[in-house]
Amino acid sequence: MTTTHTESAPAPAATPAASTPTAGTSPSLIATLAGHHYTDPDIFRQEQEKIFERLWFCAVRSADLEKPGAFRTVRIGRESVVITRNRAGELRAFLNICRHRGAQLCTEESGEVRRNLQCPYHAWTYDLDGRLVAAPNLQKMPDIDRTERGLVTVPLREWLGYAWVCLADEPPSFEDTVIGAAVERLGDAACLDRYRTEGLALGRRLTYDVRANWKLIIENFMECYHCGTIHPELTEVLPEFADGFAAQYYVGHGAAFAEEATGFTVDGTEGFGRLPGIEDTQDRRYYAITVRPQVFVNLVPDHVIVHRMFPMAPDRTVVECDWLYLPEVVDSGADVSKSVELFHRVNTQDFDACERTQPAMSSRAYRAGGVLVPSEHHIGAFHHWVTDRLEGERA
Repeated sequence: MTTTHTESAPAPAATPAASTPTAGTSPSLIATLAGHHYTDPDIFRQEQEKIFERLWFCAVRSADLEKPGAFRTVRIGRESVVITRNRAGELRAFLNICRHRGAQLCTEESGEVRRNLQCPYHAWTYDLDGRLVAAPNLQKMPDIDRTERGLVTVPLREWLGYAWVCLADEPPSFEDTVIGAAVERLGDAACLDRYRTEGLALGRRLTYDVRANWKLIIENFMECYHCGTIHPELTEVLPEFADGFAAQYYVGHGAAFAEEATGFTVDGTEGFGRLPGIEDTQDRRYYAITVRPQVFVNLVPDHVIVHRMFPMAPDRTVVECDWLYLPEVVDSGADVSKSVELFHRVNTQDFDACERTQPAMSSRAYRAGGVLVPSEHHIGAFHHWVTDRLEGERA
Protein backbone atom coordinates (compact mmCIF):
# COMPACT_ATOMS: atom_id res chain seq x y z
CA MET A 1 0.00 0.00 0.00
CA THR A 2 1.25 3.48 -0.84
CA THR A 3 0.17 6.57 1.08
CA THR A 4 0.44 10.06 -0.36
CA HIS A 5 -0.07 13.20 1.71
CA THR A 6 -2.24 16.00 0.38
CA GLU A 7 -1.68 17.91 3.28
CA SER A 8 -29.23 2.87 27.76
CA ALA A 9 -29.14 -0.61 26.59
CA PRO A 10 -28.28 -0.51 22.95
CA ALA A 11 -30.24 -2.82 20.67
CA PRO A 12 -28.24 -5.10 18.35
CA ALA A 13 -28.48 -4.25 14.69
CA ALA A 14 -30.57 -6.52 12.52
CA THR A 15 -28.82 -9.67 11.41
CA PRO A 16 -28.99 -10.97 7.84
CA ALA A 17 -32.07 -12.71 6.55
CA ALA A 18 -32.66 -16.29 7.57
CA SER A 19 -31.82 -17.38 4.05
CA THR A 20 -28.14 -16.66 4.72
CA PRO A 21 -26.31 -19.94 4.09
CA THR A 22 -24.81 -21.42 7.24
CA ALA A 23 -21.22 -22.57 7.43
CA GLY A 24 -21.28 -26.25 8.30
CA THR A 25 -23.64 -27.09 11.15
CA SER A 26 -22.72 -24.33 13.59
CA PRO A 27 -25.32 -21.57 13.96
CA SER A 28 -22.52 -19.28 15.19
CA LEU A 29 -21.01 -19.14 11.72
CA ILE A 30 -22.58 -17.83 8.53
CA ALA A 31 -20.96 -17.84 5.12
CA THR A 32 -19.31 -14.89 3.41
CA LEU A 33 -19.32 -14.21 -0.30
CA ALA A 34 -17.27 -16.65 -2.33
CA GLY A 35 -13.72 -15.66 -3.18
CA HIS A 36 -14.37 -14.88 -6.85
CA HIS A 37 -16.62 -11.96 -5.81
CA TYR A 38 -13.42 -10.11 -4.93
CA THR A 39 -11.38 -10.98 -8.02
CA ASP A 40 -13.65 -11.54 -11.02
CA PRO A 41 -13.40 -8.67 -13.55
CA ASP A 42 -16.92 -9.38 -14.78
CA ILE A 43 -18.38 -9.06 -11.29
CA PHE A 44 -16.46 -5.81 -10.83
CA ARG A 45 -17.90 -4.55 -14.12
CA GLN A 46 -21.40 -5.41 -12.92
CA GLU A 47 -20.71 -3.56 -9.66
CA GLN A 48 -19.60 -0.53 -11.63
CA GLU A 49 -22.79 -0.62 -13.69
CA LYS A 50 -25.37 -1.62 -11.08
CA ILE A 51 -23.94 -0.05 -7.93
CA PHE A 52 -21.57 2.84 -8.54
CA GLU A 53 -23.34 4.14 -11.65
CA ARG A 54 -26.83 3.89 -10.15
CA LEU A 55 -26.41 5.17 -6.59
CA TRP A 56 -25.42 8.50 -5.08
CA PHE A 57 -21.63 8.77 -5.05
CA CYS A 58 -19.72 11.19 -2.80
CA ALA A 59 -17.38 12.81 -5.31
CA VAL A 60 -15.63 15.93 -3.98
CA ARG A 61 -15.55 18.20 -0.97
CA SER A 62 -17.48 21.33 -1.91
CA ALA A 63 -14.83 23.65 -0.50
CA ASP A 64 -12.21 22.11 -2.81
CA LEU A 65 -13.90 24.07 -5.61
CA GLU A 66 -13.58 27.50 -4.06
CA LYS A 67 -14.45 29.82 -6.94
CA PRO A 68 -16.10 29.83 -10.37
CA GLY A 69 -14.12 27.87 -12.92
CA ALA A 70 -12.52 25.51 -10.43
CA PHE A 71 -13.05 21.90 -11.47
CA ARG A 72 -12.22 18.36 -10.49
CA THR A 73 -12.62 15.16 -12.47
CA VAL A 74 -13.79 12.00 -10.71
CA ARG A 75 -14.08 8.44 -11.93
CA ILE A 76 -17.43 6.92 -11.01
CA GLY A 77 -17.86 3.37 -12.18
CA ARG A 78 -16.81 3.41 -15.83
CA GLU A 79 -17.48 7.11 -16.33
CA SER A 80 -15.42 10.26 -15.90
CA VAL A 81 -17.38 13.12 -14.32
CA VAL A 82 -16.26 16.74 -14.17
CA ILE A 83 -17.54 18.86 -11.28
CA THR A 84 -17.17 22.62 -11.45
CA ARG A 85 -18.52 25.80 -9.91
CA ASN A 86 -20.48 28.11 -12.23
CA ARG A 87 -20.45 31.92 -12.39
CA ALA A 88 -23.21 32.09 -9.76
CA GLY A 89 -21.10 30.02 -7.38
CA GLU A 90 -23.21 26.86 -7.73
CA LEU A 91 -21.74 23.41 -8.19
CA ARG A 92 -22.46 21.63 -11.47
CA ALA A 93 -21.57 18.11 -12.64
CA PHE A 94 -21.29 16.79 -16.21
CA LEU A 95 -20.07 13.71 -17.99
CA ASN A 96 -16.51 14.58 -18.95
CA ILE A 97 -17.17 14.02 -22.65
CA CYS A 98 -17.30 16.53 -25.50
CA ARG A 99 -20.57 16.28 -27.42
CA HIS A 100 -18.79 16.65 -30.78
CA ARG A 101 -16.62 13.56 -31.23
CA GLY A 102 -16.40 12.21 -27.69
CA ALA A 103 -12.97 13.46 -26.63
CA GLN A 104 -12.37 13.77 -22.91
CA LEU A 105 -13.07 17.37 -22.04
CA CYS A 106 -10.90 17.88 -18.94
CA THR A 107 -7.75 15.79 -18.94
CA GLU A 108 -6.37 17.06 -15.63
CA GLU A 109 -7.54 15.69 -12.28
CA SER A 110 -8.19 19.23 -11.07
CA GLY A 111 -7.67 22.76 -12.22
CA GLU A 112 -9.28 26.10 -12.94
CA VAL A 113 -10.57 27.73 -16.10
CA ARG A 114 -11.21 31.42 -16.59
CA ARG A 115 -14.68 31.31 -18.12
CA ASN A 116 -15.39 28.12 -20.07
CA LEU A 117 -14.55 24.46 -20.54
CA GLN A 118 -12.97 23.81 -23.92
CA CYS A 119 -12.35 20.48 -25.63
CA PRO A 120 -8.64 20.13 -26.49
CA TYR A 121 -9.47 18.25 -29.72
CA HIS A 122 -11.70 20.51 -31.84
CA ALA A 123 -12.17 23.43 -29.44
CA TRP A 124 -15.86 22.98 -28.81
CA THR A 125 -16.43 25.28 -25.84
CA TYR A 126 -19.00 25.07 -23.04
CA ASP A 127 -19.93 27.53 -20.33
CA LEU A 128 -19.89 26.48 -16.67
CA ASP A 129 -23.56 25.50 -16.88
CA GLY A 130 -22.76 23.07 -19.69
CA ARG A 131 -24.22 25.03 -22.62
CA LEU A 132 -22.35 25.00 -25.94
CA VAL A 133 -21.14 28.57 -26.46
CA ALA A 134 -18.51 28.34 -29.19
CA ALA A 135 -16.96 26.06 -31.79
CA PRO A 136 -15.04 26.57 -35.04
CA ASN A 137 -17.52 27.69 -37.73
CA LEU A 138 -20.43 27.47 -35.30
CA GLN A 139 -21.94 30.69 -36.74
CA LYS A 140 -22.31 28.89 -40.05
CA MET A 141 -24.45 26.20 -38.38
CA PRO A 142 -27.43 28.22 -37.06
CA ASP A 143 -29.59 25.11 -36.82
CA ILE A 144 -27.55 23.73 -33.88
CA ASP A 145 -29.38 23.89 -30.54
CA ARG A 146 -26.65 25.00 -28.15
CA THR A 147 -28.47 23.70 -25.11
CA GLU A 148 -29.36 20.36 -26.65
CA ARG A 149 -25.73 19.91 -27.79
CA GLY A 150 -24.44 20.98 -24.41
CA LEU A 151 -22.70 18.74 -21.90
CA VAL A 152 -24.63 15.86 -20.35
CA THR A 153 -25.68 17.02 -16.89
CA VAL A 154 -25.28 14.75 -13.86
CA PRO A 155 -27.63 15.25 -10.86
CA LEU A 156 -25.81 16.73 -7.86
CA ARG A 157 -26.70 17.18 -4.20
CA GLU A 158 -24.64 18.77 -1.43
CA TRP A 159 -24.61 17.17 2.01
CA LEU A 160 -22.11 17.23 4.89
CA GLY A 161 -20.05 19.70 2.89
CA TYR A 162 -19.56 17.29 -0.04
CA ALA A 163 -20.93 17.06 -3.57
CA TRP A 164 -22.78 13.80 -4.21
CA VAL A 165 -23.61 12.87 -7.79
CA CYS A 166 -25.66 10.13 -9.39
CA LEU A 167 -25.34 8.74 -12.91
CA ALA A 168 -28.69 6.95 -12.92
CA ASP A 169 -31.35 8.08 -15.38
CA GLU A 170 -33.72 8.15 -12.40
CA PRO A 171 -31.67 8.68 -9.22
CA PRO A 172 -32.93 6.97 -6.08
CA SER A 173 -34.18 9.09 -3.21
CA PHE A 174 -31.24 10.90 -1.64
CA GLU A 175 -33.14 11.12 1.64
CA ASP A 176 -33.77 7.38 1.73
CA THR A 177 -30.48 6.01 0.48
CA VAL A 178 -27.93 8.53 1.78
CA ILE A 179 -29.38 10.45 4.70
CA GLY A 180 -31.29 7.28 5.56
CA ALA A 181 -27.98 5.50 6.22
CA ALA A 182 -27.28 7.94 9.05
CA VAL A 183 -30.77 7.45 10.46
CA GLU A 184 -30.41 3.67 10.24
CA ARG A 185 -27.09 3.80 12.08
CA LEU A 186 -27.71 6.56 14.65
CA GLY A 187 -31.47 6.23 15.02
CA ASP A 188 -31.92 9.95 14.37
CA ALA A 189 -30.60 12.25 11.62
CA ALA A 190 -30.33 15.09 14.15
CA CYS A 191 -27.49 13.23 15.87
CA LEU A 192 -25.38 13.77 12.74
CA ASP A 193 -26.67 17.28 12.05
CA ARG A 194 -25.28 18.46 15.39
CA TYR A 195 -21.72 18.01 14.11
CA ARG A 196 -22.41 20.64 11.41
CA THR A 197 -19.93 18.97 9.11
CA GLU A 198 -20.70 21.33 6.23
CA GLY A 199 -19.25 24.20 8.28
CA LEU A 200 -16.02 22.45 9.23
CA ALA A 201 -12.65 23.08 7.57
CA LEU A 202 -10.19 20.63 6.10
CA GLY A 203 -7.31 20.11 8.49
CA ARG A 204 -5.60 17.24 6.70
CA ARG A 205 -6.18 14.97 3.72
CA LEU A 206 -4.40 11.69 3.08
CA THR A 207 -4.83 9.48 0.04
CA TYR A 208 -4.28 5.73 0.23
CA ASP A 209 -3.82 3.47 -2.79
CA VAL A 210 -4.99 0.11 -1.46
CA ARG A 211 -4.34 -3.13 -3.33
CA ALA A 212 -7.62 -4.71 -2.29
CA ASN A 213 -11.22 -5.04 -3.41
CA TRP A 214 -13.59 -2.32 -2.21
CA LYS A 215 -15.84 -4.83 -0.43
CA LEU A 216 -12.98 -6.03 1.76
CA ILE A 217 -12.47 -2.44 2.91
CA ILE A 218 -16.15 -1.99 3.77
CA GLU A 219 -16.28 -5.32 5.59
CA ASN A 220 -13.23 -4.34 7.62
CA PHE A 221 -14.72 -0.98 8.57
CA MET A 222 -18.00 -2.56 9.66
CA GLU A 223 -16.52 -4.93 12.24
CA CYS A 224 -14.15 -4.77 15.18
CA TYR A 225 -13.41 -8.46 15.69
CA HIS A 226 -9.92 -7.55 14.50
CA CYS A 227 -9.48 -4.45 16.66
CA GLY A 228 -7.85 -6.15 19.64
CA THR A 229 -5.34 -7.75 17.27
CA ILE A 230 -4.21 -4.92 15.00
CA HIS A 231 -5.37 -1.62 16.56
CA PRO A 232 -3.48 -1.11 19.85
CA GLU A 233 -3.71 2.68 19.71
CA LEU A 234 -7.44 2.67 18.94
CA THR A 235 -8.33 0.21 21.69
CA GLU A 236 -6.38 2.30 24.21
CA VAL A 237 -8.78 5.17 23.50
CA LEU A 238 -11.88 2.98 22.88
CA PRO A 239 -11.39 -0.01 25.20
CA GLU A 240 -14.71 -1.69 24.34
CA PHE A 241 -13.38 -2.26 20.83
CA ALA A 242 -10.89 -4.74 22.27
CA ASP A 243 -13.87 -7.03 22.94
CA GLY A 244 -14.63 -7.22 19.23
CA PHE A 245 -17.88 -5.25 19.02
CA ALA A 246 -17.80 -2.36 16.58
CA ALA A 247 -19.82 0.82 17.02
CA GLN A 248 -21.87 -0.14 13.95
CA TYR A 249 -23.06 -3.33 15.62
CA TYR A 250 -25.55 -1.36 17.73
CA VAL A 251 -28.14 1.13 16.50
CA GLY A 252 -27.50 4.50 18.10
CA HIS A 253 -24.51 3.32 20.08
CA GLY A 254 -21.26 5.25 20.28
CA ALA A 255 -18.13 3.69 21.72
CA ALA A 256 -17.10 5.37 24.99
CA PHE A 257 -13.66 6.87 25.48
CA ALA A 258 -11.38 5.32 28.07
CA GLU A 259 -11.62 7.03 31.46
CA GLU A 260 -8.02 8.22 31.21
CA ALA A 261 -8.40 9.50 27.62
CA THR A 262 -9.06 13.23 27.36
CA GLY A 263 -9.24 13.31 23.54
CA PHE A 264 -9.43 11.21 20.38
CA THR A 265 -5.69 11.39 19.78
CA VAL A 266 -2.90 8.89 19.26
CA ASP A 267 -1.81 9.17 22.91
CA GLY A 268 -5.22 9.95 24.42
CA THR A 269 -4.28 13.54 25.21
CA GLU A 270 -6.62 16.49 24.83
CA GLY A 271 -7.94 17.55 21.45
CA PHE A 272 -9.62 20.89 20.66
CA GLY A 273 -12.77 21.02 22.75
CA ARG A 274 -16.07 19.67 21.57
CA LEU A 275 -17.94 21.04 18.58
CA PRO A 276 -20.62 23.59 19.52
CA GLY A 277 -23.65 21.49 18.58
CA ILE A 278 -22.63 18.30 20.35
CA GLU A 279 -24.91 17.20 23.18
CA ASP A 280 -23.68 15.77 26.47
CA THR A 281 -24.83 12.30 25.44
CA GLN A 282 -22.54 12.45 22.40
CA ASP A 283 -19.50 13.78 24.25
CA ARG A 284 -16.58 11.38 24.73
CA ARG A 285 -18.12 9.00 22.19
CA TYR A 286 -17.08 7.67 18.79
CA TYR A 287 -19.70 6.92 16.14
CA ALA A 288 -19.14 5.27 12.76
CA ILE A 289 -21.49 5.33 9.76
CA THR A 290 -21.26 3.43 6.49
CA VAL A 291 -23.04 5.12 3.59
CA ARG A 292 -23.11 2.53 0.85
CA PRO A 293 -21.44 2.15 -1.50
CA GLN A 294 -18.31 4.15 -0.72
CA VAL A 295 -18.37 6.50 2.27
CA PHE A 296 -17.40 6.13 5.92
CA VAL A 297 -18.19 8.92 8.40
CA ASN A 298 -16.43 8.92 11.77
CA LEU A 299 -17.73 11.26 14.47
CA VAL A 300 -15.83 12.32 17.59
CA PRO A 301 -16.51 15.36 19.80
CA ASP A 302 -13.93 17.72 18.31
CA HIS A 303 -13.61 16.61 14.68
CA VAL A 304 -15.08 14.49 11.89
CA ILE A 305 -13.24 12.04 9.64
CA VAL A 306 -14.68 11.24 6.21
CA HIS A 307 -13.43 8.40 3.99
CA ARG A 308 -14.38 8.28 0.31
CA MET A 309 -13.55 5.15 -1.66
CA PHE A 310 -12.90 5.13 -5.39
CA PRO A 311 -12.92 1.51 -6.68
CA MET A 312 -10.47 1.38 -9.60
CA ALA A 313 -10.16 -2.36 -10.30
CA PRO A 314 -11.18 -5.67 -8.71
CA ASP A 315 -8.01 -5.54 -6.61
CA ARG A 316 -7.41 -1.78 -6.27
CA THR A 317 -9.24 0.93 -4.36
CA VAL A 318 -8.15 4.53 -3.80
CA VAL A 319 -9.32 5.95 -0.47
CA GLU A 320 -9.33 9.68 0.22
CA CYS A 321 -9.54 10.52 3.92
CA ASP A 322 -10.37 14.00 5.27
CA TRP A 323 -9.92 15.24 8.84
CA LEU A 324 -12.34 18.14 9.49
CA TYR A 325 -12.15 20.67 12.33
CA LEU A 326 -13.70 23.97 13.32
CA PRO A 327 -12.45 26.71 10.96
CA GLU A 328 -10.81 28.58 13.83
CA VAL A 329 -8.75 25.52 14.71
CA VAL A 330 -7.44 25.23 11.15
CA ASP A 331 -7.01 28.99 10.68
CA SER A 332 -4.99 29.26 13.90
CA GLY A 333 -2.41 26.82 12.57
CA ALA A 334 -3.06 24.48 15.51
CA ASP A 335 -1.15 21.20 15.45
CA VAL A 336 -3.68 18.52 14.47
CA SER A 337 -1.07 15.80 14.07
CA LYS A 338 -2.01 13.81 17.18
CA SER A 339 -5.63 13.41 16.12
CA VAL A 340 -4.65 12.76 12.52
CA GLU A 341 -2.03 10.21 13.54
CA LEU A 342 -4.52 8.07 15.48
CA PHE A 343 -6.79 7.36 12.54
CA HIS A 344 -3.93 7.36 10.05
CA ARG A 345 -2.51 4.42 11.99
CA VAL A 346 -5.93 2.78 12.02
CA ASN A 347 -6.20 3.30 8.26
CA THR A 348 -2.74 1.88 7.63
CA GLN A 349 -3.38 -1.13 9.85
CA ASP A 350 -6.77 -1.80 8.22
CA PHE A 351 -5.54 -1.39 4.66
CA ASP A 352 -2.52 -3.62 5.33
CA ALA A 353 -4.93 -6.28 6.58
CA CYS A 354 -7.09 -5.92 3.47
CA GLU A 355 -4.02 -6.23 1.26
CA ARG A 356 -2.99 -9.40 3.11
CA THR A 357 -6.47 -10.79 2.49
CA GLN A 358 -6.81 -9.93 -1.20
CA PRO A 359 -4.40 -12.61 -2.56
CA ALA A 360 -6.31 -15.32 -0.69
CA MET A 361 -9.52 -14.47 -2.52
CA SER A 362 -8.23 -16.42 -5.53
CA SER A 363 -7.05 -19.39 -3.48
CA ARG A 364 -8.82 -22.73 -3.70
CA ALA A 365 -9.00 -22.57 0.11
CA TYR A 366 -11.39 -19.61 -0.24
CA ARG A 367 -13.28 -20.86 -3.25
CA ALA A 368 -16.50 -21.16 -1.22
CA GLY A 369 -15.68 -18.15 0.91
CA GLY A 370 -15.06 -17.82 4.62
CA VAL A 371 -17.24 -17.38 7.70
CA LEU A 372 -18.62 -14.62 9.91
CA VAL A 373 -18.71 -15.02 13.70
CA PRO A 374 -21.69 -13.56 15.64
CA SER A 375 -20.13 -10.11 16.12
CA GLU A 376 -19.70 -9.97 12.32
CA HIS A 377 -23.13 -11.27 11.31
CA HIS A 378 -24.29 -7.78 10.33
CA ILE A 379 -21.76 -7.92 7.46
CA GLY A 380 -24.00 -10.58 5.97
CA ALA A 381 -26.61 -7.88 5.38
CA PHE A 382 -24.04 -5.99 3.32
CA HIS A 383 -23.35 -9.12 1.28
CA HIS A 384 -27.08 -9.54 0.65
CA TRP A 385 -27.29 -5.89 -0.42
CA VAL A 386 -24.48 -6.36 -2.97
CA THR A 387 -25.84 -9.55 -4.47
CA ASP A 388 -29.39 -8.20 -4.59
CA ARG A 389 -28.22 -5.19 -6.60
CA LEU A 390 -26.26 -7.36 -9.00
CA GLU A 391 -29.34 -9.46 -9.52
CA GLY A 392 -31.33 -6.35 -10.36
CA GLU A 393 -33.30 -5.76 -7.16
CA ARG A 394 -33.64 -2.22 -5.88
CA ALA A 395 -32.50 -3.15 -2.37
